[in-house]
Amino acid sequence: MTKKYNVLLLMTDQHRFDVLGCMGNTSVKTPNLDKIAAEGTVFEKAYTACPSCIPARASLLTGMNQWHTGILGMGRGQAEMGTGFAHTLPGEMANAGYHNCAIGKMHFFPQRSLHGFHRTVLYEETRRYDPGFESDYFRWFEENKTGDYGMADGVDWNGSVGVPYELPEFLHPNEWTINEAVQFVNDRDIDKPFFLKVSFARPHSPYDPIPEYFEYYDKQDLPKAQVGDWATINDDPEEAAKSSVWRGIKTDEYIHKALAGYYGNVAHIDHEIGRLLDKLEAEDVLDDTLIIFTSDHGDMLGDQNMWRKSYAFEGSAHIPMLLRLPKELQNSIVPRSNKPVMLRDIMPTILDVSGLDIPESVDGFSMKEPALNDDCKWREYVHGEHSACYDFDNEMQYLTDGKIKYIWYPPSGREQLFNLSEDPYELHELSNSPEYSDILKEWRLKLVRELEKRDCGLTNGDELLCREDLGPIVSPYYFERICKTPQAEKELFKKKHNLNLEESPEQLTKKVRSGLLLDRYTKKR
Repeated sequence: MTKKYNVLLLMTDQHRFDVLGCMGNTSVKTPNLDKIAAEGTVFEKAYTACPSCIPARASLLTGMNQWHTGILGMGRGQAEMGTGFAHTLPGEMANAGYHNCAIGKMHFFPQRSLHGFHRTVLYEETRRYDPGFESDYFRWFEENKTGDYGMADGVDWNGSVGVPYELPEFLHPNEWTINEAVQFVNDRDIDKPFFLKVSFARPHSPYDPIPEYFEYYDKQDLPKAQVGDWATINDDPEEAAKSSVWRGIKTDEYIHKALAGYYGNVAHIDHEIGRLLDKLEAEDVLDDTLIIFTSDHGDMLGDQNMWRKSYAFEGSAHIPMLLRLPKELQNSIVPRSNKPVMLRDIMPTILDVSGLDIPESVDGFSMKEPALNDDCKWREYVHGEHSACYDFDNEMQYLTDGKIKYIWYPPSGREQLFNLSEDPYELHELSNSPEYSDILKEWRLKLVRELEKRDCGLTNGDELLCREDLGPIVSPYYFERICKTPQAEKELFKKKHNLNLEESPEQLTKKVRSGLLLDRYTKKR
């Protein structure tokens, strides 16, 4: 019988791949995450297939690709996660006798959904979708604050302004998250192995670390924004003037302050993770614990004159992925892997290490094999996408093997090609370069083959088809799942989106594609 190891899944929000010491960044201090990396495998080519919160988390939860979860972004034609998945990671772990808990940001809908966790302890910013919902952090905050102020006073949840945290430091969500994790370790059922997911809401904006960390990084020489020779298309003064900017030129000083806040939050999170690791070591369970660290997506942080996420570019789609096996499995570890891995690979990895069967619904692969054998067979590339979000023309499809990246924009047919091996920050766009014409055709055909598997009007089997007038891409799997959920959940969807889930999945899919439902978050051309 396979030994049941404990599982610790550490997750940050909007944490780009390169803001970690173990990824070669000498400006940020992350000794605890670097220690996890040193004892395990750093997957240097980890990508999120759908670089925004809800779709990324749905793939992590289920091990499915975005087409099968039915969530292709957080924008035009898309909606909340919902329930009704046949198999989830916490569900499989619960069935195997694990004591499961999730702490921090989940972004579930309904918000108190468990998906197989025995308990969730939630930090959900100011989102209140369920009737009477209050996050656990909000209740704790109100009970423990020391003055007449709110947790969101002066906060722009998608802003790019870097500032120190102005409230008492003990109230910061980074500290609260680990306090709750330590409490779980104290209270857990010691007769069962545990599965603990710890999900920080930072370094996602607001870029607001406690003053000690902000002041330290504000004095450092931090990396400059990477802006390519093609990025003039993002020179948008109107957008640049907004605090929740998604594109536009910002001053070097502005970007530096944002980085000071972002780096400060990463360093603070690392410190807090160290407290949890110390607790597990003191409990004598650390060696018997599988640890995975990742994020849902990245943050452009001014690269290409862009901010936030939902793009195929490295700052947005390339994420950290650290895998540290239990100590007795650490023989012949591959310290650094160039295999392209994805969030959907986390569920099969945990099930594999735990000796559990992997459901047929899972599209990902176990990372245990490449962590132990660098010559193992693996996927050639990753396929990602995102619905139109901040602007209609941003809807994209992308492919990358970590060496070449191909991006296609269905509304316009525009293409981009980058040689990541020589140009890791995508400074030189090569789609019009004669030298790369054959490579462009090769990757375009690969995308045709990926999209052939769907019936969504993006290809005729020979070439890619622009779809300006076809409405948003919608996965039929979404409404097939949501229409089977409990009536109370259907009422929440109806209230939030005017979705009548008594209609058939086919009717709902047709309405969304025709623009009659869920047409949001985008400018109309």
